[in-house]
Amino acid sequence: MPEGPIAHRELAALTRRFEEVAAQDSREFGITKSDLTAVRLQVGNLDQKVENLTGQVGVVNQRLDGLERKIDGFIDEQRTVNTTMVELLSTLVGKSTDTQ
Repeated sequence: MPEGPIAHRELAALTRRFEEVAAQDSREFGITKSDLTAVRLQVGNLDQKVENLTGQVGVVNQRLDGLERKIDGFIDEQRTVNTTMVELLSTLVGKSTDTQ
């Protein structure tokens, strides 16, 4: 039995809606794919920046270690000077200033 004109119109309307939704889905998929590509590029750039920062942090840590060693050396020198001064002052205690 042949389909009637109403069935043809309904079928055409359903086909048109399906094609419109398919086209919209295709556009949205393209936009999503483009956005995903942009995000991937940004993540790649961030990875490079993190690697650079990691290297810079390593350099700063090395410099801080060197500074810490210098400070420790200075403190040791200061202790030696203080010890020497105490020893010298201890030997002078009780000596007359008139004696040469």
